[in-house]
Amino acid sequence: MDLIKIDNLRFFANHGVFKQEQEQGQYFYADLRLYLDFKAADETDDLTKTADYGAVCNFAYEHLTKNTFKLIETAADSLAEEILISFPLIREVFVEIKKPDAPIQLEFECVSVCTTRKWHRVFIAVGSNLGNKEENINKALKLLSAEQSIRIKKVSELIETPPYGYEVQPVFLNGAFEAETTLEPMELLRLLKEVEEDCGREKTFRWGPRIIDLDIIFYDDVVMDSEKLTIPHREMHLRDFVKIPLCEIAPDFVHPILKKRVCDL
Repeated sequence: MDLIKIDNLRFFANHGVFKQEQEQGQYFYADLRLYLDFKAADETDDLTKTADYGAVCNFAYEHLTKNTFKLIETAADSLAEEILISFPLIREVFVEIKKPDAPIQLEFECVSVCTTRKWHRVFIAVGSNLGNKEENINKALKLLSAEQSIRIKKVSELIETPPYGYEVQPVFLNGAFEAETTLEPMELLRLLKEVEEDCGREKTFRWGPRIIDLDIIFYDDVVMDSEKLTIPHREMHLRDFVKIPLCEIAPDFVHPILKKRVCDL
């Protein structure tokens, strides 16, 4: 990954927790690290093949001066997210916001916060066995596509599959899609649950009928196991209704625990 560095972008803003900071304002500085592949720009000498760092500076300046944040942590994270969304060639961004006049009653040089945000590669299984199944799935994809933090890249064909776990229910329509997201795993999970609710899903028993089901199967090469979320999905290698659609769109993706390609699973 190639790198563009921007140091000490100076701006005056009214960020701060205290009333005096919000009213009087102060100077801040921002450091940016933009990670992208500019091989195409190297070969063509074409500005459109890379990130225009002048445009990024102007964008950062506008974002940090036209918005007001109590916390510079929020300012840094917000800027990182907006840069990724607004400049498609940038794959990862590091932002440091420096506050040399922070309200500290001791000698110090500067206070700063740092954050890194990037586009993550994710695979999500989708299924429905109530109502108009295809329409339910299309609605979920449309809702996700409307989110700036999600870019859907590939969608599998939909396949009809028998119920899993609890068999006395209608057959399912299942598929999978690949997406890029700036969201962290738990943020992505919350978004998927919101989309399920917007599509009309109601709580039932485990493996019961549902109007829509969205499950995170892979998230980069992340391995995590918490009370609310396990990645990779712990049963994906046992479920043909997950593996078959995944094999269509990502046959060579390697399961980070089993160390096998999807097509071999």
